[in-house]
Order: sequence, then structure tokens, then C-alpha cells
Amino acid sequence: MGAIEMNAVEKWFGEVQVIKGVDLAIPEGEFVIFVGPSGCGKSTLLRMIGGLEEISRGSLLIDGRDVTSDPPAKRGLTMVFQSYALYPHMSVRDNMGFSLKTAGRPKAEIAEKVDEAARILKLEPYLDRRPKALSGGQRQRVAIGRSIVRDPTAFLFDEPLSNLDAALRVEMRYEIAKLHQSLNRTMIYVTHDQVEAMTLATRIVVLDFGKIAQVGTPRDLYEKPANLFVAQFIGSPKMNVMPCRTEGARFFLEGGRGGDFPGDRPATHLGARPEHITLGPPGTGQCDGVVDVLEYLGADTFVIVDGGALGQIVVRVIGDTRVRPGETVGVAFDEATYFFDADGLAI
Repeated sequence: MGAIEMNAVEKWFGEVQVIKGVDLAIPEGEFVIFVGPSGCGKSTLLRMIGGLEEISRGSLLIDGRDVTSDPPAKRGLTMVFQSYALYPHMSVRDNMGFSLKTAGRPKAEIAEKVDEAARILKLEPYLDRRPKALSGGQRQRVAIGRSIVRDPTAFLFDEPLSNLDAALRVEMRYEIAKLHQSLNRTMIYVTHDQVEAMTLATRIVVLDFGKIAQVGTPRDLYEKPANLFVAQFIGSPKMNVMPCRTEGARFFLEGGRGGDFPGDRPATHLGARPEHITLGPPGTGQCDGVVDVLEYLGADTFVIVDGGALGQIVVRVIGDTRVRPGETVGVAFDEATYFFDADGLAI
């Protein structure tokens, strides 16, 4: 249970189309994450699956059943929002069991399901507390527990960690990953944080202005981006992209030197991940630049180089580095270099 399929799904708000013909199949038990820039339609698409937004055109199937016109209550899904939306006057136990109580379930069944959800989420010590006595991470776990007790076909998460501080986000990422492993239920998750996407998802859906730019595993999207948009969106720091031209089996950088070109059609841009660039003496590598800023992070140092006509180039160095601001360096790209054509498609 929990297979979800969208066929040519569209969403219109008056004359404005925000979802533009999305086709996507999500197998049972998969953890899919929607990512993309603000306004790309990821939350709207999630709400359409949950029934909180009407589907203008196309169809939505859950376990092979067409639920396009069904209200949220008949879809068998549950949703966890950015806001915890807990009842402040109720205990954790009552908050988690409230939906079952309103559905008229027996008290023994409610108690059993709440206790099981509390065990999974490690909330047993807090069952008699009220939300105001909990931390932000504990409140979010209560909101997730409220969904678990309903035994849904699939879980929908709409940026559930955005209200938490950095340390709690890391902790809750772990909790959600463990939850997926233990429940083995379909989960669809919306976030603007690509670290969440890369660490949690079995597949990532990258959205761009209401269309799917690429679908794949985190590794596929990082190592084999389909286009310039995905290449720069996935990865932190983002991929360096520089203008280039190609002649036969060679490429040439504007204001720099060149190298071997493996493509079968002309390229207009070269892409290189920060970890795929090395620094050396001036005159070595494909271009020269001036070290602008060093960002020391302990395990890594990000060296930001002014590449002149090539723009800013970010280089990741393991540990510390001997280069200093103002120094001229040679910049070399290793074999893991990407090329893109005039339409932004990967070559």
C-alpha cells in the first residue's frame, strides 16, 4: 500500500499555471523529496496529492485507485506541516490520539496506538506533558506521532524542520530517517534544504517553475545532472559554471586556456564541482585567478578565487591551505568536468 501516481497533473490559479503537466510514479515504501527554489510549485504539488488543493487537469492514483476528486479524508494520507498545530490545552497523549477519538475508536485501541507511536518516537516520558513544556523538536515528534496513529497509506511532510535550529534539524533528520526504516511507508517530503534532500531521500524530484527538471537518486543528481539548472541547484557550494567554446576535441575558456573535450556537440559552458578543482602555481591548469577569500571550516577550506572573465570560482580543499588572499594561483579541473550546450542541457 502507498503507491502514488500522477498523470499530466496541472494546477491553474485563474490564468496562471503553476504546475505544468507533472508525470510521476512513486512506488510503495519510497521516500521521495520535492526540492526547488521558492515559487517552483513543490508545496502546491504536495497539497494537490493530499487533497488540500484541487487538481485542475490530469489524474492522481493511489494504489491504482483514481482519487483525483476525492476529499482529503478519503485518500488515506496524513500530512505534517511546518507548524506543529498542537492543541495547547491537551497533553501529548491526548494530542496524538485526538483524531482517533473523534473517529469514535475504542479507548483501548487509541491507548495502544498512542503508546506504540510514543515508543517509536521516544516520547514515553512526555505523554502527560502539554506542548508548552516541550522543545521544538519534541513538538515536531508529537505532530509526527499524531500522523502515525492514523496508520496512513503515505506520509506527506511540508517543510517540517524549517522552524527548528540547526542542531535540532540534524537530530530530526535522523529521527525521520529511522522512522522511514521502521515503518517502511511511502513518504513525500517538501524542503528547500538540499542537505535534507540528499541525506533523507531515496529519490529526489527537482522542480523548476512547475515542471520536473530531473528525477533521480541523490547520487544520480549530484554526479549526472541533466541540465545546468539541476547542476547548480544540487550541491553545496554549488557547481562552478564558466563560459567556454569548443573546437573539435578541445575546449577553451574565455580569458583562460583549454583542455580535452569529450562531447559530440558544441558546448557553451563548463561546470566543475569545488572538490574537483586543484590549485597550483600560476600558469598551470586551465586558467589563473587571484585568491579573494578563504573560508576555513576545520575539515575543509573553501578558497574563493577571482577568475576574471570566468567569474568567481569556489575550490574545496581538504583541511587547511597554504594559499593566502591576494595570491595568484593556477586553477586546474580534473576529469570530473561537465559541459552544457546552448540550451543548458548536459553533454
